Amino acid sequence: MDIAIMIEGQNGLTWERWQRIVALVDDLGFAGLYRSDHFTNANPPDKDSLELWVSLTWLAGHTRRIEFGPLVSPVSFRHPALTARMAAAVDDLSGGRLTLGLGAGWQAREHDLFGFELLDPQARFDRFEEGLEVVTRLLREDGRVTFNGKYFQLRQAALLPRPQRSGGPPLLIGGNGAKRTLDLVARYAAEWNSVYLPVAKFSRLNAILDGKLRAAGRDPDSVRRSMMTGLLFGGTSREVNEKLAARNQSADELRQRGVIVGAGEEIKPQFAALAAAGVQRVMLQWLDLDDLAGLEALAKVVL
Repeated sequence: MDIAIMIEGQNGLTWERWQRIVALVDDLGFAGLYRSDHFTNANPPDKDSLELWVSLTWLAGHTRRIEFGPLVSPVSFRHPALTARMAAAVDDLSGGRLTLGLGAGWQAREHDLFGFELLDPQARFDRFEEGLEVVTRLLREDGRVTFNGKYFQLRQAALLPRPQRSGGPPLLIGGNGAKRTLDLVARYAAEWNSVYLPVAKFSRLNAILDGKLRAAGRDPDSVRRSMMTGLLFGGTSREVNEKLAARNQSADELRQRGVIVGAGEEIKPQFAALAAAGVQRVMLQWLDLDDLAGLEALAKVVL
């Protein structure tokens, strides 16, 4: 199982912090670096939030090894045609290392503050499905694309230059919905990214996805299975206990939510359990953007 790092870009991300984290994740040997795509936090106070696609463009030009991408980029505040154009260009710049994570959007506060319409859940997923169709066709079809949807329209549109990778960067869809989310994964995605799941629930959803892929005429092995989950890690038990006390939660409570918790080598069996269940890549949510020493300590244990 590959181990990657995921950061919350709305949690105070600046150029200085981003450049340090990118260099360190690349140097330490993690498989990839992923980040959220938000204008601001779900709750005040507002913090620095470096723009997603600008930051990924910098990463693409300043690394040579790690894979990367958004977890995930909403269609609710960028037209999917614009997202497809940016993704194709950034993927080309990186030599084919981008995974294009797409989502419906969920955070009400940023949509309200910046004037974007979030829509009710049903309409939101309808718009998301249209966005997936637009992105997929623009990336994969060499001819001109016409699409007449309720939310998005294309009229003889062509994405030029064509992506250097055949079909453009692979699409990732994140979420734990057993019905509509997994239906969209089976239709459009090269990767399903589950979020904060204990092993038993992941296994159940993973089996459902296998069935949906077979029903769609796709080989289940054609879709990578990844998970973005929390991590509470320390070099010593005392350090872990202090972090637990600050959150006023027990290790068992967090593990029941899918969070990996432990000191040093204690976390290894939790990774092994995810791998045995079929998780092929885990993206560990690293919330303290200045804790570079902690990242180094984590790398020594898990890599």
